Amino acid sequence: MCGIVGYIGMQPAVPVLMAGLKSLEYRGYDSAGVSVCVSDEIYTVKAKGDLSHLEAKLKETALPEATLGIGHTRWATHGAPSDVNSHPHMGRKGIVALVHNGIIENYLELKAELMEKGCTFQSETDTEIVAQLFEYLYDGDMVGTLRKVLQRVHGAYALGIICKDHPDQLLAVRKDSPLLVGLGKEENFIASDIPALLSYTRDYYLLNDNEIVLLKRDGVSIFDLDGNPIEKEVFHVSWDASVAEKEGYDYFMMKEIMEQPRALQKTISPRILEGNINFEGIGLTEEMIASLRRIHIVACGSAWHAGIVGRYVLEKLTRIPVEVDIASEFRYRDPIFGENELCIVISQSGETADTLAALRLAKQAGVRILSIVNVVGSSIARESDDVIYTWAGPEIAVATTKGYTTQLSVLYMIALYFAKAKGLLRQEEEKMYLEELKLLPEKTSQVLHACNSGSIEALAKQLCKREDFFIIGRGIDYAAAMESSLKLKEISYIHSEAYAAGELKHGTISLIEEGTPVIAIATQSTLLEKLVSNIKEVKARGAYVIAITEEGNSFVADVADEVIYIPKATDLFTASYNVLPMQIFAYHVAVARGCNVDKPRNLAKSVTVE
Repeated sequence: MCGIVGYIGMQPAVPVLMAGLKSLEYRGYDSAGVSVCVSDEIYTVKAKGDLSHLEAKLKETALPEATLGIGHTRWATHGAPSDVNSHPHMGRKGIVALVHNGIIENYLELKAELMEKGCTFQSETDTEIVAQLFEYLYDGDMVGTLRKVLQRVHGAYALGIICKDHPDQLLAVRKDSPLLVGLGKEENFIASDIPALLSYTRDYYLLNDNEIVLLKRDGVSIFDLDGNPIEKEVFHVSWDASVAEKEGYDYFMMKEIMEQPRALQKTISPRILEGNINFEGIGLTEEMIASLRRIHIVACGSAWHAGIVGRYVLEKLTRIPVEVDIASEFRYRDPIFGENELCIVISQSGETADTLAALRLAKQAGVRILSIVNVVGSSIARESDDVIYTWAGPEIAVATTKGYTTQLSVLYMIALYFAKAKGLLRQEEEKMYLEELKLLPEKTSQVLHACNSGSIEALAKQLCKREDFFIIGRGIDYAAAMESSLKLKEISYIHSEAYAAGELKHGTISLIEEGTPVIAIATQSTLLEKLVSNIKEVKARGAYVIAITEEGNSFVADVADEVIYIPKATDLFTASYNVLPMQIFAYHVAVARGCNVDKPRNLAKSVTVE
């Protein structure tokens, strides 16, 4: 959520800031603003709404040309979206302006204290408290003042700060909220994410928590909270800025849906070597795996759904008990940890705040952490004992597609890797599963091209006016139903519910009436007969049933109104295929309803606050 961009250099700052903010729109926002420093003065322009409103205001305002500035896209937490609540925020004397991602947990206490000292506040935000506190403590030394501020504030933050007394300096710090430094020639940058700066640099410093950065045109200095200098390695980005372009698609989401075969190929192929799963750099030994007594899987949103599929596959192949928790609930239920346990943490961005907090809790308890992330060098990746990257490439649309399916493929490989380490896989079984894995990209391509033939788009247009959908399944199909339901509701705003099909009779079936759309996912061979019975139950009450099933299951067509077929696969891997028609269906429903597919209302790509 929210986006930060900061610039100091030789170029006009505003175009750099606006280009960076546009590249961060996928993170979600409801207002935006910029501040620049020139001639010992700070000028600020802010606007509610998307960046077009800010652009219009900037044209009207005609800011003086500056080469130092900060910009921000805000997603409201404290205070409704408005010009006043937008960032950047300034101290009452106009000495500093700052932008902030995160939440200041003790802002009410600090606000009361500052009001007693005569401070008045313009906004409802927690961020203005930081600006006012900085200015109150300001002694002419930006770094020293920030160190004093950080002793007082509690919470999560990424801060970018400019000061009219120091028009040659940009100050930044991070704690539990992503921020990185871009390195250029006679110019330097800060940003929330790499795509904001790819047009300007490929060299970065990846900041750890509590690292303070002082940027000047000709260099960058990094300090710890005690003021001691820190040396860091430069991280070089190899992927091209064109990867973050739509390449002729109307929306990033469809581009990313269609990129799934290539993403899966990059995730799987390098890790199957000479008939074995190979995780380079993983420190888990066969002895460690053999001694595992329990696995915790912790994630949020779609990554949590991937984790539920992972539980089925891991327990089936390894016979290790697996618990799957929503990260935001995990640490508040006072989880019980024991010896010889592993925590698998899943996050596309590697910056998800609740997931990161759960990781730290498990690590503090002495549990080994294995993370599955997409973003190299992200906080979760850096704080894990072992990390497996999905290598899915940048995912710009808020609703994940290739991020989810590559996470599934990594979980399949982990299960096979662990099962072999425990001596539970017969040679013919291992060969069969590995061949199935190798075929995953090709079969995914087949499904996607079949789904884009027009029939699913026509079905989406037919049903796009409905306001309620039910998606049912059993076993792994139920996990797929949850992910499918999330895709539909998050981009089309249709109320959609996923249910374990066997639970229909325990209350849910009372909601089924004439014409109610029910999507039945039926791919688990041992549960097909039961699922067909569930379809008959809802059909008897007037439901309009769309079934997703494997080729050859012709008897499903006898009870459903519409059938979408996917290739035959082992039951454990079907979740990779049955979600694909639902990604495309949800996309076309959203388009038909006139929704902004890439940037659904109220949602953010990277959730960096609790």
